[in-house]
Parts: sequence; structure tokens; C-alpha cells
Amino acid sequence: MDKQLSERLLSENIIDLAAFGEPFIANPDLPQRLKNDWPLNVADRNLFYGGTEHGYTDYPVYSRSF
Repeated sequence: MDKQLSERLLSENIIDLAAFGEPFIANPDLPQRLKNDWPLNVADRNLFYGGTEHGYTDYPVYSRSF
């Protein structure tokens, strides 16, 4: 699921709610990123189910570089 697909499905009344799983893992600030059209972090699937917090709780929030 991504922002464009979720907006289309919602506007066409195909879904009532869009669910984001993997994007939330890599983007702890996902609602703000979607709202502001900020780029998304890409989840590193190699870290999934690794047994530690690495890859689950250490993705950075968005920060503008000037």
C-alpha cells in the first residue's frame, strides 16, 4: 500500500480504511510523511525477524537538509 493507491481506493469506495504495515516499520513518522509528501525510508527486509530491535526501532524520522 502506498499513498496514491490508498487515495484511489478510498475515493472509489473500494476500501474504507488503508492499512500500512511495512512502511510503518521503516517510517516511524509515516502519517506526517504522507501528509507532507516527504520521501519514505525503505525497509530493509533482511533485518525482519532478526530477534533484535535493529531494523524495527531505529529508522530515522524525516529531517529536511538545507
